[in-house]
Amino acid sequence: MNATAVIIFLILFVFVTVLGFYASRWHKADLSQLAEWGLAGRRLGTLLAWFLIGGDLYTAYTFIAVPALAYGSGALGFFAVPYTIVIYPFIFMVFPRFWSVAKAKGYITASDYVKGRFESRGLALAVAVTGIIATMPYIALQLVGMQAVLQTIGFGASGGAAALILAFLVVAFYTWTSGLRAPTMVAVVKDTLIYITVIVAVIAIPTALGGFGHIFQVANAKLAAGTPPHSVILSPGLYTAYGTLALGSALALFFYPHAITAMFATKSRQVIRRNAAFLPLYSLMLGGIALLGIMALAAGVNVHGDSNLAVPLLFEQQFPQWFVGFSFAAIFIGALVPAAIMSIAAGSLFSRNIYKEYFARRESPRTEATVAKIVSVCVTMLGLVFVLVIPVQYSIYLQTLGGIMILQTIMIIVGGLYTRWFHRTALLIGWAVGEIIGIAMTASIGFKSSIVPLFGVPGYAGIWALIANIIVVLLLTLIFNAAKLHNGNDETAAADYAFEEGPTEVTVG
Repeated sequence: MNATAVIIFLILFVFVTVLGFYASRWHKADLSQLAEWGLAGRRLGTLLAWFLIGGDLYTAYTFIAVPALAYGSGALGFFAVPYTIVIYPFIFMVFPRFWSVAKAKGYITASDYVKGRFESRGLALAVAVTGIIATMPYIALQLVGMQAVLQTIGFGASGGAAALILAFLVVAFYTWTSGLRAPTMVAVVKDTLIYITVIVAVIAIPTALGGFGHIFQVANAKLAAGTPPHSVILSPGLYTAYGTLALGSALALFFYPHAITAMFATKSRQVIRRNAAFLPLYSLMLGGIALLGIMALAAGVNVHGDSNLAVPLLFEQQFPQWFVGFSFAAIFIGALVPAAIMSIAAGSLFSRNIYKEYFARRESPRTEATVAKIVSVCVTMLGLVFVLVIPVQYSIYLQTLGGIMILQTIMIIVGGLYTRWFHRTALLIGWAVGEIIGIAMTASIGFKSSIVPLFGVPGYAGIWALIANIIVVLLLTLIFNAAKLHNGNDETAAADYAFEEGPTEVTVG
């Protein structure tokens, strides 16, 4: 354990901890109201939203897992770069409409919208349960990134576990007191640290290693000698796997509860449009992050069987100790922001769409917010259990199901945003079919990957499941509409989908 690195690391961690608790004073409001606690009062402008959404989607695990995949598999690890670009035109078109109806009707979660649009408690419950289940292993994987940092900086097994528990207790407490305001303010610091770290890394490390040409040559030779062999150039046999994985991951990205929470927290449709234009800047950073895995190969970094250590060990090898502390703090703090937003989103879904809907319909708004806070702490602790009790590889396998599960909610949400033609029962059955097929496909290969061959064509199981979902929805909608089965009453109006700004007193639930 190097004292200089640890001191720098701790100073930055203490700073963001203080900032997280201080955040409750930003635009001070009644945090016993769920819209204030869980959505920061829907006040975020373009810059703060850019930091929050970027900090929410580009996580510590991104900093660890993307280069780890590049380290172990070469070109396949770069699938994350195009998928974080191609999704933004979709967001530019779809999410202003989603934001408008949520603001007009006072919706806090995606399930609020689904219930109001289709008058279907079953559909709303499906979206809520899917979101919560998909979020918990995602939180756990933030801890995987933090574990890698603690292990490399010199904490032993017991010391690392204690530090991990302490860090997430801090997150739980400042999330309780400050709500979404805390990760919003911390995201500014987190993203600044990560940008500095990546810029320095992609300049300094290639210079020390003899340039990118040498790096790719050495890395390609090592990948080719592996078992199985890989390359820095994508092989034709992986084209469909790469393409479907990128497409499926892109479609799922913004339909996770934490991404929807960050979008709903913005103050206008224009903020979302501007962020759809500016967020690709993070993809430039992501390209640099992916390259770190190739650099680690060229630098001869030995991960001892755990490729998650590739980046921390590379930084320890290449940087002076003070900057090791700085960069490790960037990764570590990078886990706190998404973990906090994920726990807030899961708490809001449970309180709003499960607890209040099924157990306490007459509960007060104050109690509703308190339940959300309690659940957010519980979800954070469950993520901690995943990492401390369950072997890391199983948490990773569970995460491969997250995107597959979230993809099956797209027909419900996006379909509903543009038409009432889809029948609510068909949507529910299609969702169930997609979930069963996606889970069954990954189970058939022992949850060791999300790439499954269909008729000899390798592809992302989430896309195969979504195709089945769409087919079922279309066929059953034709049948149910022809039979004139009731499709529920729609509480939204056409004007709600173009709503811009203004206070609303509407309460849902």
